[in-house]
Amino acid sequence: MFPLPRCWDSRSRGSNNDPTNPSRTYTTSHNITYLPFYQHSHSIATVFIVSYLIIFLLCMLGNGLVCFIVLRNRHMHTVTNLFILNLAVSDLLVGLFCMPTTLVDNILTGWPFGSFVCKMSGLVQGVSVSASVFTLVAIAVDRFRCIVYPFKQKLDIVTATVIIVVIWVLAVSIMCPSAIMLQVIKLPDNVKVVSTTSNKTYAYYQCFEAWPNQKMRNIYTTVLFANIYLAPLSLIVIMYARIGITLLKSILPAGGKPGQENQNSVPKKKQKVIKMLAIVALLFTLSWLPLWTLMMLSDYARLTNSQFRVINFYIYPFAHWLAFFNSSVNPIIYGYFNKNFRRGFQTAFRFQLFAFKNKRRETYSRTIPNKIILPTLNKIAQDPITINTEDVVEPGTKHLSAPRRYLT
Repeated sequence: MFPLPRCWDSRSRGSNNDPTNPSRTYTTSHNITYLPFYQHSHSIATVFIVSYLIIFLLCMLGNGLVCFIVLRNRHMHTVTNLFILNLAVSDLLVGLFCMPTTLVDNILTGWPFGSFVCKMSGLVQGVSVSASVFTLVAIAVDRFRCIVYPFKQKLDIVTATVIIVVIWVLAVSIMCPSAIMLQVIKLPDNVKVVSTTSNKTYAYYQCFEAWPNQKMRNIYTTVLFANIYLAPLSLIVIMYARIGITLLKSILPAGGKPGQENQNSVPKKKQKVIKMLAIVALLFTLSWLPLWTLMMLSDYARLTNSQFRVINFYIYPFAHWLAFFNSSVNPIIYGYFNKNFRRGFQTAFRFQLFAFKNKRRETYSRTIPNKIILPTLNKIAQDPITINTEDVVEPGTKHLSAPRRYLT
């Protein structure tokens, strides 16, 4: 597969993911190679955990809100937003199935999850990232048709849904060979994992793609690189370049005379959406470039043991984090460029904040056995006729007037 947790990580580290490699050796005694249970010191491991936890929370919260906003609001059921919804779903899968296992792989030595998790996590990871790339292509094609060829028939919701189904079928198809080859192998007894705290030793297990030979592995790596990164993103660059040229022409006055408007001008709102989508595609390209570069180096370059040690232990974790950061930053881009998403985020946060305050108010009212009269009634409390009974809160009851104001 390609660059992600253990199964992806084994692909990204190439044929040099060998525990007997001197770059990974801890100590050797009586022909037994001992590897450390923790790959890094506690301080470095803490940095890994905190950094991955931040992007995990951003990914779950941001993409979850994107899905909620698009599904809940009927006026946002458009073709572009449907593709954005699909992109958010694939980003959620990346967060759920890629980030935790990659973090464990970067901290611990060996594969602790078993054969089923090895195959399924590898398949889901590859499919989710492939779906993200293909969705970006679909978005670029849709925008290209709307701007460059505005008089052609536009995509409708049904057609967009069919395209999304095809995207997931293609993603599963291209990652199936990796899932078939993925397996957990127990290394010989002359390789052990030793715990530095308890001084116990454990068998060493690996989840990796067991190809018959290195040549077949290299071919599959090249196929993935061409079909999941190079070709789709090259197509995206070409289409957005054409879109940019068309937008530039639409901005210029007709006939080159000042004061005249171009009849084919594109609305500013649509220009802003195109700019947002182009930035999403650009960030995806830049975020995944280091990981793909390292993967190709691992499979094709002749690196020394010291170079492999630096790459495997320090550069790969950062490259993984950068790739996952892309899944977390997309909702921020949507909120910055799109007014509908921004309002949806603000409404969601206001609702959660009010729910928390309302819960505290309810808890406080239950702690006082007598009736509570709001402070604004102190001036008229002497006249029982002027007291509004709606402002009197019985113990154990909820004040329902404010929540309606926020929900409407």
